[in-house]
Amino acid sequence: MSGPSAERVRSLIEGMAGRQVVVVGDIMLDHFVWGDVERISPEAPVPVVRVRRESLHPGGCGNVAANLRALGAHPRVVAPIGEDRAGASLRDVLRGLQIDDSGLVPIPGRTTTKKTRIVAHHQQVVRFDREEETDPGRSESALRDGAMGALEGTHALIISDYDKGAVTPDLLESLLPAAREAGFPVGIDPKLRNFALYRPATLVTPNLTEAAHGAGFPIRTDAELLRAGARLRESLDADGILVTRGDQGMSLFEARDTVTHIPAAAREVFDVTGAGDTVIATAMLTLAAGGTLQEAATLANRAAGIAIAKLGTATVTPRELSTAFGA
Repeated sequence: MSGPSAERVRSLIEGMAGRQVVVVGDIMLDHFVWGDVERISPEAPVPVVRVRRESLHPGGCGNVAANLRALGAHPRVVAPIGEDRAGASLRDVLRGLQIDDSGLVPIPGRTTTKKTRIVAHHQQVVRFDREEETDPGRSESALRDGAMGALEGTHALIISDYDKGAVTPDLLESLLPAAREAGFPVGIDPKLRNFALYRPATLVTPNLTEAAHGAGFPIRTDAELLRAGARLRESLDADGILVTRGDQGMSLFEARDTVTHIPAAAREVFDVTGAGDTVIATAMLTLAAGGTLQEAATLANRAAGIAIAKLGTATVTPRELSTAFGA
């Protein structure tokens, strides 16, 4: 496909600045320990990592918000969070990025999800997680009320479902029809459990595994991919289905069986952590700036290519995105 002109890309990126976007979903703290490996432990056959530095980043729907903020938008996060040290650190990180955390719902006794990754010589050595699936009974009504209240004045809504319990059937059944009635674009980064409930939506961004689950059959051939995309668009009452296919790029399914295949943009892959967050953030911000679904998919694909060429939980700047299109 022929992509948007450099002038059009500049216009869309300029239009992203100042857009108000509500992000609802599961939030977590990404903790990176960076170091070097020089020897194997004498105690066990494992590498000894000499720690050089540590860093904290918002993860889950927080990383979606970080990507939105990096592109010039004003995101507001609505998510459950624990009243613990990780939760306090997460709030500090969000505020440091100038992300509105007023929609966070504190839950006494809950453990804030924290993922710690040990990285040595540009490779992840191990990851360990501290997490607790949200009990819907403790947060569902507060999350729903907070999300519904945040819709006023927004330019787009993103549901970032990491299957940790924040995104429930009741939340989706209340929020999505209200957003459709309000008339702004709604994007969903899905997981398997709630797949049939992601409707109505403007854009849904499953990977191949999620698309196969939602369609109800395996996707092994191009013909099966086409059939799955068409079925998902109809069953989810979506304007577009953007299937992310790793090194095969992306496939966008629109009305009247229109299919656009977009080749992968990455030249070098260092870390795919959070790439899906970059995709949904860039695509929805493009739509909020007045772009078409094809333009949203094209910019999202290029942004993901930039993000996975970086180590860790990465974001993309307007300059990087503009440069990638020669704009």
